[in-house]
Amino acid sequence: MTDQKPSVLFVCVHNAGRSQMAAGWLRELAGDRVEVRSAGSMPADQINPVAVEAMREEGIDITAEQPKVLTIEAVQDSDVVITMGCGDACPFFPGKRYEDWKLEDPAGQGIEAVRPIRDEIGRKVRALIVDLVR
Repeated sequence: MTDQKPSVLFVCVHNAGRSQMAAGWLRELAGDRVEVRSAGSMPADQINPVAVEAMREEGIDITAEQPKVLTIEAVQDSDVVITMGCGDACPFFPGKRYEDWKLEDPAGQGIEAVRPIRDEIGRKVRALIVDLVR
């Protein structure tokens, strides 16, 4: 990383669950030390309400967020691109750091199934922060 604030882009298919929860965790835990983006290869109309509920249980409010379409510019402007099940839809640029987080999709699942996904994302984001913010 450079001396500038690192930027992270979380990408999943619908930008309605996993990537929104990850962005919420990173904003909450890193504050203004990291620039946070999220997007989807085929964005949904709204954020998964169960993901919103699960994050609210942790004191993190993601209700104001909206699913956004993945753009080449978003990838180019990010230092780290973390994919979560978007497959080959994510453009690749040399010099970027890419990670693929294998996470179950919370779409269509109840709160009991979404909580462990939320908690795993939280663990991964904490490890990412340790790596990015030195």
